[in-house]
Amino acid sequence: MTDTPSIRWGIIGPGTIARTFADGVAHSTTGKLVAIASRNPDKPELAHHFPGARIVNGYDALLTDPEIDAIYVSTPHTGHAEWAIKAIRAGKHVLVEKPIALSAYDADAIFHEARKSGVFAGEAFMYRVHPQTIKLIELVKSGTIGDVRIIRSSFGFNMGSVKPEHRLFANETAGGGILDVGCYPVSMTRLIAGSVEGKPFLDPEFVSGVGHLGETGVDQWASALLKFPNGIIAEVSCSIMADQDNTLRIIGSTGRIEVKDFWYASGQQGGVGKIEIHRHNKPQETIEFEESRWLYSFEVDAAGEAIHQKRQEFAAPGMSWADSIGNLRVLDQWRAAIGLEYSIETAAKRTTTISGAKPVPGKNVPKRAIPGLAKHASSVALGFEFFPNFAAASLTLDAYYEAGGNLFDTAYIYANGKTEEIFGDWHTSRNVPREDVVLIGKGVHSPLCYPDVIAKQLSRSLERLKTDYVDVYFMHRDNPDIPVGEFVDAMDAEVKAGRIRGPFGGSNWTRERMDEAIAYAEKNGKTKPGALSNNFSLAEMLDPIWAGCVAASDDAWKTWLNKKQMPNFAWSSQGRGFFTDRAGRDKRDDEELVRVWYSEKNFGRRDRAIELAGKLGRNPIHIALAYVLAQPSPVIPLIGPRTLSELEDSLSALNINLTPDQVKWLEG
Repeated sequence: MTDTPSIRWGIIGPGTIARTFADGVAHSTTGKLVAIASRNPDKPELAHHFPGARIVNGYDALLTDPEIDAIYVSTPHTGHAEWAIKAIRAGKHVLVEKPIALSAYDADAIFHEARKSGVFAGEAFMYRVHPQTIKLIELVKSGTIGDVRIIRSSFGFNMGSVKPEHRLFANETAGGGILDVGCYPVSMTRLIAGSVEGKPFLDPEFVSGVGHLGETGVDQWASALLKFPNGIIAEVSCSIMADQDNTLRIIGSTGRIEVKDFWYASGQQGGVGKIEIHRHNKPQETIEFEESRWLYSFEVDAAGEAIHQKRQEFAAPGMSWADSIGNLRVLDQWRAAIGLEYSIETAAKRTTTISGAKPVPGKNVPKRAIPGLAKHASSVALGFEFFPNFAAASLTLDAYYEAGGNLFDTAYIYANGKTEEIFGDWHTSRNVPREDVVLIGKGVHSPLCYPDVIAKQLSRSLERLKTDYVDVYFMHRDNPDIPVGEFVDAMDAEVKAGRIRGPFGGSNWTRERMDEAIAYAEKNGKTKPGALSNNFSLAEMLDPIWAGCVAASDDAWKTWLNKKQMPNFAWSSQGRGFFTDRAGRDKRDDEELVRVWYSEKNFGRRDRAIELAGKLGRNPIHIALAYVLAQPSPVIPLIGPRTLSELEDSLSALNINLTPDQVKWLEG
């Protein structure tokens, strides 16, 4: 790397780990420390701890510094995602101290920004790129201890007494052991489990955790059990109030490997590391691994080489984006198992976007008039029932709103009401004007599908949603044993009470029942059902995804919808993966895909979607969404992206305007 210019580093957050990283830069072959950003730049020790570096006032100043190529983020955990994203948006490469974010969802948001900006982003697990770790993996892969069966690893120490002011004990700074040190044994076990398969890592199929939450609301000691698809079981533990032996043990069919304090490798300033091999009926073997280079210089150079080579991720065995997200996903499950939530993840504290700004409504999502609705609504509605908590869901809600989306899909039954609570927390914590959003509610799902349940469930929904009305409301299922007029009467009462201020109707209702309900309302002077929420897609649903589901994709339904100009808020509008690489005539390992969508007619439509996508330079799933939007009747697709990339990908299809001839050709 002597012929290439040094990577000019800046550091945000001049704490203890920042000083350690600065030593790594000083002993690297690719980097040079240029500046330190501090909110207290006059501290005299800064110049002493970071000799030769400029001290700049405030973190923002570093983002616009033209002499900085890459930024190392070493703030407390709660600032990692915010400042990583700000740096990325400023065009800087970033290396973020572990954990890169508080959750897998937050980490995904960082990498999403990096992907768009074309910069390098990495998580700073210094041990992962050290030669001793590479040697350890070689020993495992070569069968030194036979087949790996159990991995045990810990990282624990004793702070002596509870210090509420210390970051490790403060819930508001995401203290405790799991995020701070538990991430190391989890990372190592996933690395080893993957190496057995010839992969850079492997995610567990099962995670179970226990822990002790202290008086300050953080985990003081905790353990977790991980089971991997290849049969390997890992036992990991961490602590900030209990000394542990901190030895990595890899137990195989013919012996075991032990490494003390594996994350220190051969020492912070170099030295000799030891890998002990214990085999059945053989003397202990110790491999001494001497390394003169400083521990943190390896991650500096690994990042520097990636930047020079215009790679956006570390090369293996460094933490790739997928590896970092997978590691945090385990930590998320571990935390959830012991009930550990940080205050910054609640609506009361997370009142801004992940980058620390107030969300501003955008204009990229087109809006349309919908019969019976006073407001214009987005051409697609956002569903978000998949997210486990407010912090995870708010990322997508913010991004959709900032793109210009204003139509949100909820239901009484989703996640036992959590989805409704999340929306209520979101629009109130962001101070989003209620009149600026269009809210879909649903109630009376089987088995409680009775007219007298509507008012009770709607009252509870409005309480959760933190509003006094919904804009659109659906009866989530039908109950043919009940006269349809009783449902119409109950819904009409809610319209007259002002708790439903737009169209209502049936979700998963048949045409016959909808016609009967409309006729009853007209005859008796009641409000007519004016909306539907059935499946509609280029791929026709062959078998109900869930019991009681009704599809409205066939020709008879299209004729009915077009004649009545009935708005259909269509779920599974993109065929639940049928138009992605997951599906294919030769891929039959997904039971739902096969049962619900596999037919020659649907495959013909899929083939034509692939062909048209190729001509337009798009993906087949974009064509599937554009097909729904191009219907002569008002069809409003419900989308349920699980990541920000999926959200942006779906929204990118909104600028595809298919002609009637193209729609007809796709249908075949």
